[in-house]
Amino acid sequence: MKYLVMVQGSQIDYDAMNGKASEHSPAWNEKDMQAMFAFMGEINNDLAESGELVDANGLAAPSQTRFVSADKDGKPVITDGPYGETKELAAGYWVLDCASLDRVTEIAARVARCPQPEGAPVYPVVIRPIPAGPGADA
Repeated sequence: MKYLVMVQGSQIDYDAMNGKASEHSPAWNEKDMQAMFAFMGEINNDLAESGELVDANGLAAPSQTRFVSADKDGKPVITDGPYGETKELAAGYWVLDCASLDRVTEIAARVARCPQPEGAPVYPVVIRPIPAGPGADA
């Protein structure tokens, strides 16, 4: 079964990772960033070695996000960032092919232990099953 595993973040979190502290998050330093990248790299290497990794990527900051919706006439309405009102969005993801929900939960629990500076916001790691085909139901 395939699963989408996502980590979340807000623009404030991305700013903190670039050294800009706020009331919601301390500034990350180079050591903090290196620890996070090393931790995530180890997870990715382990998942590739086990054959469970299908794809993984970190995502650009929310300020680079574009929302597209339709107005009442079906015409596109496009909104570009930054989004001050937007809370957390997906910050990165893995597509994993795991034997069970228990196994992907074990991986998500490991991801949740990623090192970060004291006082940084903590978000849950989100697991979403990917149905097997068109019209597949959970």
